[in-house]
Amino acid sequence: MLGHLSSRCSARLPLLAAAAFFSNNLSFLSPSAISSVPSSPLPRPSTPLCPPANGGRSPLLLRRGLAGDIGGGSSAARLMESLVGGRDQAMESPVAVAGSSQEVQLKLEELNWDHSFVRELPGDPRTDAIPREVLHACYSKVSPSAEVGKPELVAWSASVAKLLDLDPREFERPDFPLIFSGALPLKGGLPYAQCYGGHQFGVWAGQLGDGRAITLGELLNSRGERWELQLKGAGTTPYSRFADGLAVLRSSIREFLCSEAMNGLGIPTTRALCLVTTGKYVTRDMFYDGNPKEEPGAIICRVAQSFLRFGTYQIHAFRGNENLDIIRALSDYAIHHHFPHLEKMSKSNDISFEVSQEGSSAVDLTSNKYAAWSVDVAERTASLVAGWQGVGFTHGVLNTDNMSVLGLTIDYGPFGFLDAFDPSYTPNTTDLPGRRYSFANQPDIGLWNIAQFTATLSAAHLISKEEANYAMERYGIKFMDEYQSVMTRKLGLSKYNKQLINKLLNNMAVDKVDYTNFFRLLSNIKSDPKIPKDELLVPLKAVLLDIGKERKEAWTRWVQTYIEELVASGIPDEQRKVAMDSINPKYILRNYLCQSAIDAAELGDYGEVHRLLKLVEHPYDEEPGMEKYARLPPAWAYRPGVCMLSCSS
Repeated sequence: MLGHLSSRCSARLPLLAAAAFFSNNLSFLSPSAISSVPSSPLPRPSTPLCPPANGGRSPLLLRRGLAGDIGGGSSAARLMESLVGGRDQAMESPVAVAGSSQEVQLKLEELNWDHSFVRELPGDPRTDAIPREVLHACYSKVSPSAEVGKPELVAWSASVAKLLDLDPREFERPDFPLIFSGALPLKGGLPYAQCYGGHQFGVWAGQLGDGRAITLGELLNSRGERWELQLKGAGTTPYSRFADGLAVLRSSIREFLCSEAMNGLGIPTTRALCLVTTGKYVTRDMFYDGNPKEEPGAIICRVAQSFLRFGTYQIHAFRGNENLDIIRALSDYAIHHHFPHLEKMSKSNDISFEVSQEGSSAVDLTSNKYAAWSVDVAERTASLVAGWQGVGFTHGVLNTDNMSVLGLTIDYGPFGFLDAFDPSYTPNTTDLPGRRYSFANQPDIGLWNIAQFTATLSAAHLISKEEANYAMERYGIKFMDEYQSVMTRKLGLSKYNKQLINKLLNNMAVDKVDYTNFFRLLSNIKSDPKIPKDELLVPLKAVLLDIGKERKEAWTRWVQTYIEELVASGIPDEQRKVAMDSINPKYILRNYLCQSAIDAAELGDYGEVHRLLKLVEHPYDEEPGMEKYARLPPAWAYRPGVCMLSCSS
């Protein structure tokens, strides 16, 4: 159980519920919703979740510029400055880096490797790939072993190559597909598979690990940034269990494109350097219905500053006290390499918070770097989920082994973007019975997963129960702030209007309105209260399809109220449209677009993959001539295997 919520905290959580609320029949982060989710067998924090005494904002995060009041009556000029400037800091991907005066372009043999994970953490003494329990270790050294015929480069990302200082001409090398299919070693690399566990659909699943992903190593670029390169589908590892360690072209195209699409949207994400076919076929039963088929094999090279997961820490807590020192080592590693600001904190009375209404004791986050780190991870996760909700993204498999401690979107399986607005949408057929990972449930699941993460740190005696509860409270506050900010900007308003937004989302759910296209068209509404009533819905006619008289009247009333808000904001229509179009994408990676690219690629035509990649890199631009990619899904897009997929790939 996640603990009972105090009366003080219950006043905060309904605000969070309202911020993420998509219909009056759904609630998020409510005490009943939290307590109904299966809990971890690890010790659970028992202190009530209470806001900090300083009014609900952590000065630690204020110092980093991540917390602050949202929609509190800021001036129109200030709003426009923040909107036109692009997505806010919390929405930016960590891969956005400043350019250098002299661009470095290296050959593969010249990359600057620095294998800190292997160097600083305990490893498996064995080097074979036989599936087994790997104890007292964070990784197993293992080399790619996927059978390769004549591998072929399908696509690559120029922006990711730039992150790595990789010369784009390297993609033209005849041996490039061989290297990135694992058939040839990458000079300087030190391949390994990571050990981790996780809760899958709320149930502890034990050891999982990189069953088909093999990290080639870590490199440092010319800006001092650490990047990890990982091949997914490169063969078996000790963590493969009964699987073959391989991947197919279908799922690899989806992950490649969505990694880059999320980056284009400004959502923190792992990236994709390249995608190659193996020249071999892989057997897959996509629907688990006893009808397997042969599919082209493929391998994607994923890139991230780290692939550390919540489950990376959990596995050692579940293995007993003798493994708790590994949790500390892993935590020290993450803080040193990826959260270095936490090692430089100084004592400050401003960062203390009261742990209870009655008590006089206080906790200073600067006195415990692990507590500060747990808050940072919680807030990054909250910002990430708020970003997903803003663009209508549903991950589909939010198990704790699929949660990044860096707050990145990781492991693209049966994901999906909303077409018709449906809060209960899940793209995962495995999730259908309970819809645990539906779009509406993502904020709740984010908190549940944070609870498992903080329980692990508590079990290792790195943070107290009070500090664990504070991290969870910060998740709720951060999500509320971020989500309110996102929705306020999507509507081009100067301040958050709960009633207006809730009514809008209810209307969209009733009439199954396309989520992306509606918000893109909304910027065309003029702040003119004199517009005739029968013309109010004209800018939205392309998305308000087949609605009767009663529903038309409901939408007309909403638009009238919306225009009143626009008039009150005082923002010129032209300025507001530019701002709204900078946060409401014109293009998203709809599942049917992915499928069209997959169908062509399986026949050897990679042109559609290239066109989609170019499109999703700039989703907020109009892109003349590409308008067909913003169309509503055709009828065939709703067949199984397109709108919904299983975890199998």
